Amino acid sequence: MTSVGIDVELHSARPARNWKKARATFLRGCYGRAEALADALGSLHYLGVPGRLTAVDLYGDTVMNEQEAAVALTEVPGLKELCADERQRAALDDLAAVLQECADTPGSYVWFAGD
Repeated sequence: MTSVGIDVELHSARPARNWKKARATFLRGCYGRAEALADALGSLHYLGVPGRLTAVDLYGDTVMNEQEAAVALTEVPGLKELCADERQRAALDDLAAVLQECADTPGSYVWFAGD
């Protein structure tokens, strides 16, 4: 559907807006399925599926704290059922792992970096 990608990073604290400065809080990234994740979230957004994940800005930055990540994590199973293909489901599985780690790490943030 879309040729944009969205990178997902886990940070130990709210990441700086500057990518280089944000490396100081970087814990891990989720980059391998950036286009599939953008396709999944974009498709579900256009279908009118509500939720934290479908509200992620595909063209800008979205940041979630650990409480927001915990809520977003509960949305993943339902979103996977609505996905068009295995690529999108795999991307949501990768995202779920990062969201779970954020939810389990007080003070951490997930940064969605859109194109």
